[in-house]
Amino acid sequence: MHPGILPAADAERLVGKALEREYTLIELLRRPGVVFDTVAEVASIARPEASVSRETLVAELGQELAGLVTEQVEISTKYAGYINKQVDDVARAAHFEHLKLPDELDYGLVHALSFEARQKLNKHRPETLGQASRISGITPAAISLLLVHLKKGKFKGFTEAEAA
Repeated sequence: MHPGILPAADAERLVGKALEREYTLIELLRRPGVVFDTVAEVASIARPEASVSRETLVAELGQELAGLVTEQVEISTKYAGYINKQVDDVARAAHFEHLKLPDELDYGLVHALSFEARQKLNKHRPETLGQASRISGITPAAISLLLVHLKKGKFKGFTEAEAA
């Protein structure tokens, strides 16, 4: 959406302020307070011949499905950054889940860990990072500190290039 296409008064009424630069409709939908119907109205002002409205969706899909589709579009758009980060976190966790911890690892030398965490890790001697993460009292922060120690120590499977 180019600022020259959408009059400033319409932009202020619909998205809260005049557009200073070009935005995609998706970028506008990400803004707080902007919903599908707002973006549909912006689109109809910009290109009346190609607009899609809730009414056209209802005519094509029916009331219930049109409502679900618009709701899903809004959620997916507004939360895309959070969803993508969560997907990345899950992929990273899956990667580290099966990484074998070195048998020779002395948890007592991982000074960044709390005394309690070092004791528990020494007691249980987990085989993988995933097992270590499931030990009661071992926090995600402790796992991160353990990863840093393993990367710094250049243990097999934990160097920067292998962990990425």
